[in-house]
Amino acid sequence: MKAGVIGATGYGGAELLRILQSHPTFQIESVYSSSQQGKSIVDHYPHLTDIVPMTLEEIDPAAIAQKLDIVFLATPSGVSSEIAPLLLKEGCTVIDLSGDFRLKDINDYEDWYKKKPAPQEWVDQAVYALPELNRSSIKDTKFISNPGCYSTATLLGLAPLVRQGLIEEKSVIVDAKSGVSGAGQTASFHTIYNELNENFKIYKVNAHQHIPEIEQMLSSLGYESPITFNSHLVPMTRGIMATIYATLKSDISQEEINKVYNDFYEDEPFIRVRKNGIFPATKEVYGSNFCDMGISVDTRTGRVTVVSVIDNLMKGAAGQAVQNANILFGLEETAGLHFIPVYP
Repeated sequence: MKAGVIGATGYGGAELLRILQSHPTFQIESVYSSSQQGKSIVDHYPHLTDIVPMTLEEIDPAAIAQKLDIVFLATPSGVSSEIAPLLLKEGCTVIDLSGDFRLKDINDYEDWYKKKPAPQEWVDQAVYALPELNRSSIKDTKFISNPGCYSTATLLGLAPLVRQGLIEEKSVIVDAKSGVSGAGQTASFHTIYNELNENFKIYKVNAHQHIPEIEQMLSSLGYESPITFNSHLVPMTRGIMATIYATLKSDISQEEINKVYNDFYEDEPFIRVRKNGIFPATKEVYGSNFCDMGISVDTRTGRVTVVSVIDNLMKGAAGQAVQNANILFGLEETAGLHFIPVYP
């Protein structure tokens, strides 16, 4: 199948090229850029020399639809909202990695993203696709909205507790940390070396745009309350760790909670639940599509702590996008994603 990547010069785009280049079914047919068309992708990413020797093309939806089976949109929020509808009208299958179609209430999008929302009709058509939680809805669509990175780590960490009705409303607190690649390639004061090196910063306090996305999905699972969520920037390139706290409704043992998680994710190829007392580190999923998690019941406080880690560019973006594409086309879900994490 012929695949194209729009926004190929971003970090998410580069990860898509790394995955698709060795995918058994999807073939990279073309790469696109709104600002560097006519240049070789190798000029921007020398590591692709002799691997993806392609010229960045102009974004022409009609021409794209003529030659591609699937298009991955690795564009910033506010850009996909304009491009995706044009591609869909031409009959393209689209997987969007931005946040433009995740929130079903377009007023929420405008409030949290501070951008003009996509038309409601296209937001309604987009399927929010977190495979482990709504796999069945992915198979009958041509338009997938890929979840956010923080949202993926948080929702996967919370889902077994919420589905089983084990935690109190108004009790969820998420303390999340991310590597700087999540900020993209555009330099800002907070991401320059002198500010980031040997430093640890909280940002978007109680205001991160992934909050309504997490709450929207939690509501569909049965948890109706707002959550407290805060994000921090760590001086590393890749990785997210979401440390999640919630109050349990009743006494439950560590063995019982471990069984809840192991049963819930028993058949999930990219979820790895650690043994009791062992907690994951971001390095242990680096460069892979895995989400690793560890769980601890604190009988003294009646709370549970879940530690969930992902690579923000893989399970948090490009890897999950390919996982969704595999499901959509009826392929083996793990196709092209058999990456052992890079360690150390």
